[in-house]
Amino acid sequence: MCMLFKLVLLYLWVHWVNQGSDFVTGRSGNVTSGTVFVNGTASIGKTDDNFICATLDWWAPNKCDYGTCSWERSSLLNLIRMGGTLQDKVIYETKDDKSPCAPFVKNSSEMFGFSKGCLPMSRWDQLNVFFKKAGAMVVFGLNALNGKAIGSDGSATGAWNSSNAESLIRYTVNKGYSIHGWELGNELCGTGVGAKVAPDQYASDVKSLENIVQNIYRGFEVKPLVIAPGGFIDTNWFAQFIQRTPKSLQVVTQHIYNLGPGNDNQLINNILDPSYLDGGAQPFRDLEAILKNSATPAVAWVGEAGGAYNSGQNLVTNSFVNAFWYLGQLGMASSYDTKTYCRQTLIGGNYGLLDTATFVPNPDYYGALLWHRLMGSNVLSTSFSGTTGVRAYAHCSKQSQGISLLLINFNANISVNVRVVTDGEQAPRVKLGNTSREEYHFTAKDENLHSQKVVLNGKILALNSSGGIPPMEPVNRSMTDPIIVAPFSYVFSHISSIILPACIN
Repeated sequence: MCMLFKLVLLYLWVHWVNQGSDFVTGRSGNVTSGTVFVNGTASIGKTDDNFICATLDWWAPNKCDYGTCSWERSSLLNLIRMGGTLQDKVIYETKDDKSPCAPFVKNSSEMFGFSKGCLPMSRWDQLNVFFKKAGAMVVFGLNALNGKAIGSDGSATGAWNSSNAESLIRYTVNKGYSIHGWELGNELCGTGVGAKVAPDQYASDVKSLENIVQNIYRGFEVKPLVIAPGGFIDTNWFAQFIQRTPKSLQVVTQHIYNLGPGNDNQLINNILDPSYLDGGAQPFRDLEAILKNSATPAVAWVGEAGGAYNSGQNLVTNSFVNAFWYLGQLGMASSYDTKTYCRQTLIGGNYGLLDTATFVPNPDYYGALLWHRLMGSNVLSTSFSGTTGVRAYAHCSKQSQGISLLLINFNANISVNVRVVTDGEQAPRVKLGNTSREEYHFTAKDENLHSQKVVLNGKILALNSSGGIPPMEPVNRSMTDPIIVAPFSYVFSHISSIILPACIN
């Protein structure tokens, strides 16, 4: 598990086409009916425009889990490189640091099994060229353990030595590189992973970072965000930390790995159990409550979420079935006013949105992309009745009128005919000349949940001959017909004719 750099997914090779086609809904079976109820009187949360986000990691090619080395050369120092669990062992090669700039070396006697490593400024330059070309918003995680002594119980004591980080930030500004946010530390909160820092000391360290940012970026109209602590929520620790950083912190980040270890033989069963997944709402609920009960203006992010830790599981967390966890997480997180959700990873491990070897999108890439395109910032209270095997989420539509729905059917052999009912709708129903809606039905290739190919409205999504993302075409359905959600599938629907008060600017 780890996070250092988050690459916000912004329009990666996307071409939008609004055309319909016929399709086969998937495996046959029983049919039942259900109703999704959307309360549109007011939004229950608001996400950032760049809610969909992904991470890159520091892991070296010889990082292995359960006998499998799944990272290849996808860490930041190799790809054009940066971020992760090892971020608190990274030294930055600046003019103020005279020691040799050596890479990470595997060493079982060291914390996390690797020595300290160095980020060469030549690599930092290359990365920033990449970021600019990609149009990416970048959050960089800084080494928070520099200068601290680590006790036998993992407690890291003493003030943060910020000199090396300050040199990196100055170098970055002098080069004209754009950084959206600087995050301090990785999984050092609460009981920590490998090491831990007390909340009062962490708050003091964050104040030091805030002072550095304010000083170096003096005169800038927009300054980078100060972000922390990037770890697993411990309500008492987070409450104390947030209480001590009322003015120095803009974003509070937590990490999510609620599916357990990547080698769990029950992993796929947990992903397909909606009751199990419902428990994943608790961390979002906890952090929302802490922020509401504090004086801080800081907002909540998921800084890193891979579902199953230790690199995930091949043909599970990088296959079609993982969407049942991932898309549900996006729905729950946004419902509790989480502003940004960073998926572990963009590439690397067995949970990347892109295949580590080929760079071809895995199924979750397409789900993330369509969420980014359809689901607007205003989150609507949504419930479902008729079967316990369906989860439903609704937002005001993005860059268009109406609402966008996400329906996930966990049933193995039951199709669900879904009717949409709203509260607070203008008119009672304003058609505005449009009596149809757009639907995007996602199923696994050959009904194989382990498939790394995804089918949209009956067509396999595959890169074109030039390596571009294929058009993601909706089908048009009459508003008088139900939305038919096939077994083990998910459906996005854009309904432009439903106009709700929460969606009127």
